[in-house]
Amino acid sequence: MSFLSNKKRTRFSSDESGGMTAFSLFILVTTMFVGGYAIDVGNAMMARTHLQIAADAAGHAALYTRELKSESEAIAAAHEIALGNMPESAFGAVLNDADIEFGRYDVDTLSFEPLSGSRSAVRVTTRRTLENDNAIATYMLKLVGLDEWNLSVTSVFTTYRPSCLREGFVAESVVDIQSNNSYSNGFCIHSNSHVSLNSNNYFEPGTIVSMANLDDIELPNSGYDSNTGLADALREGSWNIRIINRIEALIAGLSSFDPHYSPSYISSHSVKVFPTRNVTQADLVEGRLHTYTCTGGAALTIKANVIVKDVVIVTSCQIKFEQGVQIINSVVASTDTSSKSMSASSGLQVGLNDNCAAGGGSQLVTLGSMDFPSALQIYGSQLLAKHDISFAANADGIQGAALVAGGEISGTSNMSMGFCGTGMENNFHAEYFKLVY
Repeated sequence: MSFLSNKKRTRFSSDESGGMTAFSLFILVTTMFVGGYAIDVGNAMMARTHLQIAADAAGHAALYTRELKSESEAIAAAHEIALGNMPESAFGAVLNDADIEFGRYDVDTLSFEPLSGSRSAVRVTTRRTLENDNAIATYMLKLVGLDEWNLSVTSVFTTYRPSCLREGFVAESVVDIQSNNSYSNGFCIHSNSHVSLNSNNYFEPGTIVSMANLDDIELPNSGYDSNTGLADALREGSWNIRIINRIEALIAGLSSFDPHYSPSYISSHSVKVFPTRNVTQADLVEGRLHTYTCTGGAALTIKANVIVKDVVIVTSCQIKFEQGVQIINSVVASTDTSSKSMSASSGLQVGLNDNCAAGGGSQLVTLGSMDFPSALQIYGSQLLAKHDISFAANADGIQGAALVAGGEISGTSNMSMGFCGTGMENNFHAEYFKLVY
């Protein structure tokens, strides 16, 4: 047996050669673990992003489809979009029927409540989980016993209606308003082109005047000084006026008693055909749909002082309203496309003057244009035209008016328009959709 000398033992115990190799191995293992963990986390974050995109797209598709179609059709649309974003062959089944819930979104509590039959909101949840057999595999985390990530994300969409479309003037082209007009708090004027104003108009605080580009507004010299409140009312923006493209379907729906369009006061599905082109009070039967077909550009005339109440009128004719006609709790629609598809003598009243109470409002709808003379009165009602709407002096809509045109809106002077907020429940709308979370 041999023993190291004291000198050799000392040299051996103090020898540090090869020490960096052990340290390097430690650093290498640590680096590989941290890098692998980063890969696992990064992979999970990427998967979560994919799931969120799929949920958002599916939620929008579901609610968009649900607006006019059945719940099963909306669910099918959601699946189609989800599969387009995350094919099952690559990601497994990320969306199940049970994870598409229609309901109601509470803007006050910021919460979603499932509600059978709802068309106003949807909650979609996409998943990659062990239960769905598509969990996200890990790499380095397997070393500490975590073999997969379970991920799920939620998307909630709700419908809304822009305030300008509820009450106000909304046009695809110019909104041209003259002088000495008054607009009360809440009333809105919007053009996807531009707004043209003359002088001496009053905009109460809370009114809105909006257009795609504020630089395009047309005003006389010193226009801001001569239009009180205009500067504070201005907003910039544009949006798709969806209801315009739905007018033809809307009129067809009225003719076929489609529940999406047919008002509740229509109690019979039998159609009454007017005997002549001159409509008298005796020709109108409450609770019924009335029709008349014209040829050669002829007009259907609603005779003087007739009260059109609790009916729907659908015609291919131009429609002329004689003096003193009142349209209460009714829909009058024309497929005529001319520049005077609807016209009137002085003093046409659309809607019941009931101080914004429920019911009583009416809707005029045309594939052409509307042209009304002085003293047009609108109460809790809607004028909807594929092309232009024009009206002369002394219009009064202080108790709720919604004018929507695919062309221009042109008004003259001495009108008074205000925001009602209630009593316009039968107006026609196309929903808008927004992601809330």
